[in-house]
Amino acid sequence: MDPSDSSETRPVESAGAAENMESSLPWARFSSWLECVCVVTFDLELGQAIELVYPHDVKLTEKEKTSICYLSFPDSYSGCLGDTQFSFRLRQTVGRRGSWFGEEDAYSRDAPVTLQRELAHFYGYVYFRQVKDAAVKRGYFQKSLVLVSRLPYVHLFQSLLQIIAPEYFEKLEPCLEAVCNEIDQWQSPVPGLTLNLPVMGVVMQVRIPSKNDKPGGSPEKQAQKENLLPAPMMLPTIHELDLFKCFQSFLIHLQMLWELMLLGEPVVVMAPSPTVSSETVLALVSSIAPLRYCCDYRPYFTIHDTEFKEYTTRTQAPPNVILGVTNPFFIKTFQSWPHIIRLGELKMSGDLPKQVKVKKLAKLKTLDTKPGIYTAHKMFLQKDKSLIKRLLKGIQRKRPSEVQSAILRRHLLELTQSFIIPLERYLASLMPLQRSVTPWKTPPQIRPFSQEEFMGTLEHAGPQLTSVLKGDWVGLYRKFFRSPNFDGWYRLRHREMTQKLECLHLEVVCEADLLGWTKDKSEVEIVDLVLKLREKLMKAGKQQLPVKEGVLEKLEGYLQTVISSLPEDLQTVLHRY
Repeated sequence: MDPSDSSETRPVESAGAAENMESSLPWARFSSWLECVCVVTFDLELGQAIELVYPHDVKLTEKEKTSICYLSFPDSYSGCLGDTQFSFRLRQTVGRRGSWFGEEDAYSRDAPVTLQRELAHFYGYVYFRQVKDAAVKRGYFQKSLVLVSRLPYVHLFQSLLQIIAPEYFEKLEPCLEAVCNEIDQWQSPVPGLTLNLPVMGVVMQVRIPSKNDKPGGSPEKQAQKENLLPAPMMLPTIHELDLFKCFQSFLIHLQMLWELMLLGEPVVVMAPSPTVSSETVLALVSSIAPLRYCCDYRPYFTIHDTEFKEYTTRTQAPPNVILGVTNPFFIKTFQSWPHIIRLGELKMSGDLPKQVKVKKLAKLKTLDTKPGIYTAHKMFLQKDKSLIKRLLKGIQRKRPSEVQSAILRRHLLELTQSFIIPLERYLASLMPLQRSVTPWKTPPQIRPFSQEEFMGTLEHAGPQLTSVLKGDWVGLYRKFFRSPNFDGWYRLRHREMTQKLECLHLEVVCEADLLGWTKDKSEVEIVDLVLKLREKLMKAGKQQLPVKEGVLEKLEGYLQTVISSLPEDLQTVLHRY
């Protein structure tokens, strides 16, 4: 990392500001990573019950506690003996007091859209242990250690659990308290920075991705090399999964699943365990990166979930959601859903993992349903056979799984980019010309998005410029326009463009001769200018607009000069407000 690179130095300033804010808040550094840590145990009379929540003053609603209890244990059909790790995602109770992080905090501004802090959901990262224990009435020790967070850092938090959970099961609460105190010493996550996170004698070294990172590129090297003792455990990623492992039984249908994710279609993943269920759902959601998946998704879902009735009603069309389940009961419940992925235990067919087949929904039986993808979806694009050949060659050559995953991730990234680039290009054409932004007028409006106008650009500037895949791209775009993913993408981009226009306007105003303009203007017009500029400056500060360095300070100085040119009574009034 080059210290002179402005894209990497700006977060350090935000980090400093965040540190100052944190110092006055209890458990603030801890809260920037985790909401709380829960211990869920099996009680003979109560069933699953929360034994401990740390820090003790964390306020979880009864509804959230109940959800965490049920989602932290594999259901009885999974037969998980030993140690099991998986993830879940639950909706926060409506009206609960949110985290102290505002929507406009520095992290949200600089993090990639796919790694934003959740405002309406919690992630749960679970380490479940079930072992025989003669001292327990049921004959089994059953307990889960759960990290509850707003951050989708699945790899980091599952790695953290591998360090702390075995120790916790041996030493119990004092150990957990010590770990939480250590996490409360960690620096808050700052996009673009590499952090050393010490816990229980181990130092995890992680880099927090930034939205300025080149998609698919490797993170920049650090300029400073630290001689840490003990040597750090370097995590190559905080959020990426082993895609090859997750997709290995349906590699030949990957493109179909990419289309279903892009279009936000309702999908149920039926898996033999919560581990397979949660990893598959999270891998599917990540398959359309750098586009954000804007529908709901539940890596592990049970019949006790508070949204069970909402998601299984037959009186209306299935919602735009991906559900990961393990209970065979769901086969009957979800018979009306359009896309069901039934996964079994992994079987090999020679060198290649046995591939599931695409089957008609009518073949979905109640209990003895065989593995397969049950769907009537007709693909818009032709399959990319070269990818399968490349992966097959990798299997035959015993290529490491992480290399196979990198090939898969690159393929999916290029596919998504080929789809998104024409949209981005068209969106850029809706921006007013820079020369139309003048200091004395409100910034011009962004032109509205016209689907038909966009379709007209595809013949000369469509996906064919970057992708060799043939097919009905136009049909795919038309269906995408009706999906929550398009709505989410467009809202975010429109907001960014509006902010860019605001920045341009501020910069143009800053270059203008404000004092000269006021010479032949009435006091009413000058006061109006002062109030409008003040409002703009406040908005720029609140929204942390990415204006050029020094613009806001310069403008504030001009404002004071203009105010001082007014009569004293007006100056007093304006200084007061």
